[in-house]
Amino acid sequence: MPWQSNGGGGDRGPWGQGPRRGGGGGQEPPNIEDLIRKGQDKFKNTFSGNIGGGKGFSLLLLLIIGGWLLTGFYRVNTNEAGVVLRFGEWTETTGPGLHYHLPIPIESVVKPKVTEINQINVGFMGAGNMQGHGRKIDLGKERQMLTGDENIVDVEFSVLWKISDAGKYLFKVENPPQTIRSVAQSAVRDIIARTPIQQALTAGRGSIEREARINIQAILDDYQAGVEVTQIKLTRVDPPAQVIEAFREVQRAEADREKTVNQAEAFRNDIVPRARGEASKMMQDAEAYKAQVIAKAEGEASRFLSVYEEYKQAKDVTRKRMYLETMEEILASIDKVLVEKDGGVVPYLPLNELKKKQ
Repeated sequence: MPWQSNGGGGDRGPWGQGPRRGGGGGQEPPNIEDLIRKGQDKFKNTFSGNIGGGKGFSLLLLLIIGGWLLTGFYRVNTNEAGVVLRFGEWTETTGPGLHYHLPIPIESVVKPKVTEINQINVGFMGAGNMQGHGRKIDLGKERQMLTGDENIVDVEFSVLWKISDAGKYLFKVENPPQTIRSVAQSAVRDIIARTPIQQALTAGRGSIEREARINIQAILDDYQAGVEVTQIKLTRVDPPAQVIEAFREVQRAEADREKTVNQAEAFRNDIVPRARGEASKMMQDAEAYKAQVIAKAEGEASRFLSVYEEYKQAKDVTRKRMYLETMEEILASIDKVLVEKDGGVVPYLPLNELKKKQ
């Protein structure tokens, strides 16, 4: 043994005790109490000159213990939450202000920022693009998604989130940012897979953002991730670059079709009311003519009946009157020549013509 050859003292034990008994047949164990007493004496002798013996040692010990206990005070800022760990186990979460925990190594505190809005970008690089564990992300495959009508689109979006429960955030999920990223990508893919491409490119983006935020939050709540998703922002939804020109041609054709349909609808809206108006006018004219004819016929019938009544009372007089009225009506519109019984012609004075000249 190495301790047997030090100083040539082959008959002494490793702690410097007296010679072994029995001439080498076993060794005597050290006296632990003597060792502790010797250590205390050496420590007292070291500080006894300036502090004053045992009282100084006790005071120094109290100062050390007091300083150690004071290390348990900690302050939590307004944008933080204090997560207290006892031997590494989460025991409580404290709010802003001055607090106390048992000194290290019994308890410690972690203070994550709970009011800070964090951002994770999916499908494109940016300040919020997190890859985690050194894992490389293929952004091309990440942003390509299949729509409900089996078209491929490139979708880029951002997830805005903050810590809602600091204890759950630190201990319930191993890598919260990467978990949020994976959950967000899965939820958006599911929504896009149920959405037609035209709706995803135009008016449906707002509804996609709202539904994605609700679905992501529900999944993270099931995981007890301690995270609140504040907003989902779709920054780009476009067809893949390889087919975007062809897709734009289709879009232009769709726009032309919509324009033609709108023009036809405008012409229809213009011509149909006018045709209906003209038809209504013709109906009204016909109704007026009908009423006029009926009224005239009824008047003539009434006149005939009245004449007939007079005729029944004085047939000769009525017959003569009717003859005279008829002849007056006929002769009024023709040229007339008066011939006497003996064949002479009597000049006729056209009074009607003279009235016209006046």
